[in-house]
Amino acid sequence: MGKNPKFITPEKDSRKYRVKKKRSKMEKIEHKMVAVNGINMHVAELGQGPTILFLHGFPELWYSWRHQIVYLAEHGYRAVAPDLRGYGDTTGAPLNDPSKFSIFHHVGDLVALIEAIAPNEDNVFVVGRDWGAAIAWHLCLFRPDKVKALVNLSVQFPRRNPQMNTVERGKAFYGEDYYICRFQVPGDIEAEFAPIGAKSILKKILTYRYPGPLYFPKGKGLEAIPDAPIALSSWLSEEELDYYASKFEQTGFTGGVNYYRALPINWELTAPWKGAQVKVPTTFVVGEFDLVYHMPGVKEYIHNGEFKKDVPLLEEVVVLEGAAHFFNQERPDEINKHIYDFIQKF
Repeated sequence: MGKNPKFITPEKDSRKYRVKKKRSKMEKIEHKMVAVNGINMHVAELGQGPTILFLHGFPELWYSWRHQIVYLAEHGYRAVAPDLRGYGDTTGAPLNDPSKFSIFHHVGDLVALIEAIAPNEDNVFVVGRDWGAAIAWHLCLFRPDKVKALVNLSVQFPRRNPQMNTVERGKAFYGEDYYICRFQVPGDIEAEFAPIGAKSILKKILTYRYPGPLYFPKGKGLEAIPDAPIALSSWLSEEELDYYASKFEQTGFTGGVNYYRALPINWELTAPWKGAQVKVPTTFVVGEFDLVYHMPGVKEYIHNGEFKKDVPLLEEVVVLEGAAHFFNQERPDEINKHIYDFIQKF
């Protein structure tokens, strides 16, 4: 840990075999709606045993965890993955009001969900990635009693900067075209996305591998985002991309973008937790080419001891060599093993 992170080398690609084998198993995943915190949350689940709650990021769905759901269910766990507020088949969140997408709403959704789906368990395992990881960190801050152990991917603990919020910081480093800044004006990025189509947008974002900042220059659509080499994006089949696209064609992107629009209010409302620690057993995994890992100060924070100060029960930091932002889908076998090996301790 600390200055000597573990680097994991890529395994031989076995996606074709994996997809063929798991298609029938995917069909066994059960789907249901759960009323939580004023919304109706769509939940996918499979397996029997201790509950593992999987939290997806942007622009994703429960489906992002398809490989993990099947694997953990086969290994004695109950894998549960919701479409988070504003995504997929989850309904009821007012899309025209970004303030209803604050971190407190998300944590409130999860507390209610845990109590609804696991009433006989004192706490559950939580696995988060990207926005799901950010929500998981705050779930552990606000309600550590609900979390048995945490596996977080991509996004490190979001230590609060008392001087400026995330949007202001992004603008200071990268300018107005930085994706977080472009997402702030309601309706703006949606209007730019509309003529492009959900499938093209999702393919570009999900296969993004450049470790530098993501830009959406006004009026240029997706031109600023380079195409991923075919060999490096082979983990996302046409069938899988079509599933994502079908859901975002129905919902649009406003729900997911609202998470970014709520960043300023999150900064204001989380002031009482400045300096608070996450005291839940944790392991953290990030991709070598993950754009979050390359944001200013992140590597230093993760590897120079500050991360451990904020998360004193952090057991390990793993850097996946050659992996990019969506590595739970790009490198599922390795992530499955990291999750399983860690939660087996509890």
